[in-house]
Amino acid sequence: MSKEDYYSVLNINKNASEAEIKKSYRRLAMKYHPDRNKGDISAEEKFKKISEAYDVLSDPVKKKSYDTYGHVGIDQNYSSTNYSDVNMNFSDIFGDIFGDAFGGNSKNKTDYNGNDLSYKLDISLEESIQGISVKIGVKTKVLCKFCNGTGAKDGNLQTCKTCKGVGQIRIQQGFFSIQQACPKCNGEGNIIRDYCKICMKDGRIVEDVILSVKIPMGIDSGDKIRVQGKGNVGKNGISGDLYIEINIKPHAIYVRKGIDLYCDVPITFIIATLGGTIEVPTLYEKVKIKIPSGTQTGKIFRLKNNGIKSIKGDGYGDLYCTVVIETPINLNDEQEKLLLLFDKSINNSTNCNPKVNSWVETIKKFFK
Repeated sequence: MSKEDYYSVLNINKNASEAEIKKSYRRLAMKYHPDRNKGDISAEEKFKKISEAYDVLSDPVKKKSYDTYGHVGIDQNYSSTNYSDVNMNFSDIFGDIFGDAFGGNSKNKTDYNGNDLSYKLDISLEESIQGISVKIGVKTKVLCKFCNGTGAKDGNLQTCKTCKGVGQIRIQQGFFSIQQACPKCNGEGNIIRDYCKICMKDGRIVEDVILSVKIPMGIDSGDKIRVQGKGNVGKNGISGDLYIEINIKPHAIYVRKGIDLYCDVPITFIIATLGGTIEVPTLYEKVKIKIPSGTQTGKIFRLKNNGIKSIKGDGYGDLYCTVVIETPINLNDEQEKLLLLFDKSINNSTNCNPKVNSWVETIKKFFK
């Protein structure tokens, strides 16, 4: 049997805001909760559907999956979700949602973790291969040293008399109770009579922090390094993390693709014609490549294990050298005459320029 559309279950349209979704769920959940409808099986089933719909539509990731694929996207990716426990604690269900109806949230507003920070770091190809240690400057929130993170001038706080410093109060609503943030201190547990003028009561200030970071060898563009606890400091919670995203600057010779390197190797048409040996500077040593006679532009030579060492430490990539034959320029009169004589000497030979001769014959047939 097909499931009912989640938007229909909550009596909202698909463009409903988060506030509208929450408001509709609040109204319907209060109406159909089993504690208010004891013995009513239909109300219990309705409550399950409402809870399931709200679980999906209140979660941005699940909502996007549902909007794109419908129930299939939810059933495949979130099939372990359980909505059958209708005997769950009533205050647990409504504490966070209904807290604002009574003057605050059920959680202590000041207890939260610091935000993560991101930083983009440009390094050279050589630095990515060898690994380096760098110092970076990051703007981050740290505890205000003028108030010791309390938000109060000179760190002087007064214990809230309403909640006795707990930051929470419990309100009895008929047959159930709701725990919420104390409206007197907004869940702080303390009262600030004179706030810190430096951090403006936040308890944190922004500072430029210098950090030493080790970049491992083999790292690639797009890779991220997590520096734990170096994000914004939390407020009665743990600090966030710093994520450093690596960008490898373009190199004059090499192009990196994974752990392999690619480069163009220009050679003269004489070496391409007669063959010879050229020297290629790799990132580790100079390597000689033997160019066979008759080599054409685009010929690729693979130099095994001359690429980049894997960041996992399980081997090296390869270096791929693509031959590019350079045509002579800025010739003097004598050089041009010699080339014309050379061209004349091979003009009637089908073996010297097989591709050119084949192409000419094909063109002749084409225009017959």
